Amino acid sequence: MLISFTKQKGAPDWWGYSLAFLMFFTAVLQTLILHRHFQYCFVTGMNIRTAVIGAIYRKALVITNAAKRSSTVGEVVNLMSVDAQRFMDLTTFLNLLWSAPLQIIDSLILQNLGPSVLAGLAVMIMLIPFNAVIAMKTRAYQVEQMQYKDSRIKLMNEILNGIKVLKLYAWENSFKEKVLAIRQKELNVLRKTAYLGALSTMAWTSAPFLVALTTFAVYVTVDENNILDAERAFVSLSLFNILRFPLNMLPQVISSLVQVGTFPPSRSLLLFLAPVGPHLKRKEIHDFSFSTEFSVTVVNGKFTWAKEDPPVLINVMVPQGSLLAVVGHVGCGKSSLISALLGEVEKLEGEVSTRGSVAYVPQQAWIQNATLRDNILFGKPYNEPKYCCVLEACALTPDLEVLPGGDMTEIGEKGINLSGGQRQRVSLARALYSDTDIYLLDDPLSAVDAHVAKHIFDNLIGPEGVLKGKTRILVTHGISFLPQVDNIMVMVEGRVSEMGSYQELLKQNGAFAEFLRNYALEDIVEEEECGRYTEVIFAPFRRQISIISVDGENPKGRSVRRHGCSQRIHSDQQEKKAPHEMQKLIQAETAETGRVKTKVFLEYAKAVGLLLSVFICFLYGCQSAAAIGGNIWLSQWTNDALTNQTQENVHMRVGVYASLGLAQGILVLICSFTLAMGNIGAARKLHFNLLTNKFHTPQSFFDTTPLGRIINRFSKDIYIIDEALPSTVLMFLATFFASLSNMIVIVSSTPIFAVVIAPLAFVYIFVQRFYVATSRQLKRLESVSRSPIYSHFSETVTGSSVIRAYGRHSAFVVMSDMKVDENQKSYYPGIVSNRWLGVRIEFIGNCIVLFAALFAVTGKDNLNPGLVGLSVSYALQVTMSLNWMVRMTSDLESNIVAVERVKEYSETKTEAPWEVEDKKPPPEWPTEGNVEFHDYSVRYREGLDLVLKNLTLSVKGGEKIGIVGRTGAGKSSMTLCLFRLLEAAAGEITIDGVKISELGLHDLRSRLTIIPQEPVLFSGSLKMNLDPFEKYSDEEVWRALQQSHLHKFVSNQPAKLDLECSEGGENLSVGQRQLVCLARALLRKTRILILDEATAAVDLETDDLIQSTIRTQFEDCTVFTIAHRLNTIMDYTRVLVLDKGQIAEFDTPTNLLSQRGVFYGMAKDAGLTQ
Repeated sequence: MLISFTKQKGAPDWWGYSLAFLMFFTAVLQTLILHRHFQYCFVTGMNIRTAVIGAIYRKALVITNAAKRSSTVGEVVNLMSVDAQRFMDLTTFLNLLWSAPLQIIDSLILQNLGPSVLAGLAVMIMLIPFNAVIAMKTRAYQVEQMQYKDSRIKLMNEILNGIKVLKLYAWENSFKEKVLAIRQKELNVLRKTAYLGALSTMAWTSAPFLVALTTFAVYVTVDENNILDAERAFVSLSLFNILRFPLNMLPQVISSLVQVGTFPPSRSLLLFLAPVGPHLKRKEIHDFSFSTEFSVTVVNGKFTWAKEDPPVLINVMVPQGSLLAVVGHVGCGKSSLISALLGEVEKLEGEVSTRGSVAYVPQQAWIQNATLRDNILFGKPYNEPKYCCVLEACALTPDLEVLPGGDMTEIGEKGINLSGGQRQRVSLARALYSDTDIYLLDDPLSAVDAHVAKHIFDNLIGPEGVLKGKTRILVTHGISFLPQVDNIMVMVEGRVSEMGSYQELLKQNGAFAEFLRNYALEDIVEEEECGRYTEVIFAPFRRQISIISVDGENPKGRSVRRHGCSQRIHSDQQEKKAPHEMQKLIQAETAETGRVKTKVFLEYAKAVGLLLSVFICFLYGCQSAAAIGGNIWLSQWTNDALTNQTQENVHMRVGVYASLGLAQGILVLICSFTLAMGNIGAARKLHFNLLTNKFHTPQSFFDTTPLGRIINRFSKDIYIIDEALPSTVLMFLATFFASLSNMIVIVSSTPIFAVVIAPLAFVYIFVQRFYVATSRQLKRLESVSRSPIYSHFSETVTGSSVIRAYGRHSAFVVMSDMKVDENQKSYYPGIVSNRWLGVRIEFIGNCIVLFAALFAVTGKDNLNPGLVGLSVSYALQVTMSLNWMVRMTSDLESNIVAVERVKEYSETKTEAPWEVEDKKPPPEWPTEGNVEFHDYSVRYREGLDLVLKNLTLSVKGGEKIGIVGRTGAGKSSMTLCLFRLLEAAAGEITIDGVKISELGLHDLRSRLTIIPQEPVLFSGSLKMNLDPFEKYSDEEVWRALQQSHLHKFVSNQPAKLDLECSEGGENLSVGQRQLVCLARALLRKTRILILDEATAAVDLETDDLIQSTIRTQFEDCTVFTIAHRLNTIMDYTRVLVLDKGQIAEFDTPTNLLSQRGVFYGMAKDAGLTQ
């Protein structure tokens, strides 16, 4: 109508103005209605997401074991983060399913070109399957890529968990190759997706143009009298542009519906996974007549962990209030018995009943990321006298004195800043505080040293302990306690072989009596050993050593040395502790504030390649030029109608129009291609740098940074760089150039419009800055509040058996819901701010339409209709492109933050180089195995006290050295120095005359062998775990297995050496993992062996095997043993006694005993001398 108005010379002005305002008001109305609708959609979507997360969380708490094995924690967390999001996105666009076809039909009915519209319609309908096919292919690729991503994250997770072991063994390269191999596959899939993406972008941009072209061409050629004038052409163009949105969205909505419906079954499966088996419901019997005297009964029980595993057969009745000890070799089903009582394993047949409430202490203590007190109370109300009594019984009081915040100290994830023994005691304290009827204790005494074990047994578990009169089932390896228990149950290979009291079993003279006779002698020694210095140090690098190590003293053995500890040390401790009263252990993750620095954009451009970046921008310019060219040509063409010279140049008009359009399409394709290539190159570079840096990062970094934060960089941030950033950059460039070209066209056709641009641009920029700042901050808050949901979730999954045993199910659900609500608090404002922005921006767009129309009215006398049509139809497009442009700017800013975060972690300080070319040691070095320390001092991190002070000693090749000293004397630190996990503060170490500080780290570490304290396995085949570089033949591997006594176990497995180890070696018992570490050492067989004696997880028999293997196989090597049991080192060449980081004594065991010094005192305590 507006165009026809400009044609009529005599029409009154008011009619033109009212037309312009009518256009404006309809547009405003549309804006308001549309955003109201979006608001409803998004809020519904948000509710759905909350519901899905809640459902997954509740499910994970009751998931069966078989189901838990089939999916890793990583997959479940992914389900929670990624797929819940998918459901949410879907709800927002579901309405398009019916509204899109409606819009399409509407815009065709309104056409005024008669039947030729059908030609255009045909083109559209042809484009739909094309888009749909692309969308389906893209989905398929996404699924594939997800799988690669899952496996990459899983591998990274393991690598970071076992980073210390990788460093000690110098295995980083092998694992780096594995990660890069997966990454390569991932990038290949991404590349394919990018190609498809480029095609669909092309289809999207050219669709309206193709439709217009066919319609106009048909219209003009069908009939001589059909004249294409401005009115017809530009109304059609506007309508075709409306079509663009539904046409593009429809296939996408359909395909994302399909995606949610058929997302790799593994995930949706998890949602509704294996319903909870009936075995998870413990039968609590309240019919007292049936079993007053038995509080735990298992009748003909047959249990299995997974269908394919051999079942465990159990028959047992435990009288009310008695103490039952369960003993047996590594892997004979002791823990399975406990799990059976808790209903954690599948029950094939039989009856299980427990009477009353249950408390459970798992073999590997599960500690929450909360304060120490919360860990013990575990949701029960705080009762001071009871609480103190519990601490006393669990020997925790002395530990509280050295923790920086007492019992309010924050415990890191997985209890990282407690020693193994402390974790186990906290777990015991939790059980004791819960005050239940039945206590199931799965080997709680293995992680603490002999002295503490005795204290706990006497004060807590034993006949005189706090728990007397309760029913207790204790799994144990410690023989010394057996005479004091009521009943003993001996398990052999999954069956109960004998049961009875200590005396009865001795009389029966069966397997148990045999077992006792072998070990009683040793163990009596053990019992005496007041273990004044033995509490097993778990991984000496703990995050809090910085705060704790006063005088190089570590809290971990404090409990043990209570009697020996003079008051002075205590008072001393208090003074020194004061300054750093409450140091937060793990620094809170910082959310960057303020604008993203231009430097980050530059970094990204650099990663893409600077030339390429400029070239891409240039291409986009050309493409916009082609688009404008096409429309200007169209306006010239419609002006032919005025001069009546339509017929002679129809073909030329159509031809040029077509070629301009094609040029645009092809340019778009090239743009998208080059952009995709650049982005993928950048993604590869950024990930590679991050990975390389993380492998080269010194150990201290991993001790002070929670793993989740590093993993986050590898998953979330790399995902953004891989997938979100490229599409954002693409959209940003497209909208930016589109908005620019719109403005140029309007200004060139109605020059007076330039006057309005300035104020509108001002308002626009204000709104844009305002919005971007708000939304960026909201996004950051949202992502910071999102990680607690996932970390709480993964914590729950690992501790689900404990949570269920204590019946704390519902409390944890509430906790999770609170965390989700926290997250929604910053998510909801995000939605609202989007609506706010939409209304403001569209208003500006509508103003532009208004002014374009008004100026057309005022200047109608000197404007031709073609130009009016051109400028108004462009003005109608402006709204859309402006709106998108702000969105994209803000998305770009929030996504580019990922680059910033990845950069930050790829530039952390690195350790010494792995190989130093000019200092390479000879291939057979060390030949002798002489080790010398010269005036050697070391500290854990900058600014901490020295752990070792001026050590000087020399060890000849082939000597066997035992290292003893109480906890915190620096025993483990000494071994870490040999591997240069700790760098010298002063002095040096030489091996066979070579200064180790000059060598490359790999050259050094690969020539030494260590059997670490905590056995770490990686998921993969057993062979990979023994020999990741495939340097050895199968025969050599078998020989090593034979010498490490794993031969029988492995050859019984159907897969032999290809036996799959699950995440963290979960499918081997702890003892078997220890033997695998021994086998690794036997394979490497270097001249120097370091043994961080790990006897906690191994029964006495296995321990003996390890000792004898080391004596025979490493006869001519230099051996350093950190000893916890003195009897293992009594026949060593020399013994080194450390005290507070200095050498107290160093001589042969016999001489040391005759000197009656420190060592003599220890031996006396251990009952080895009179």
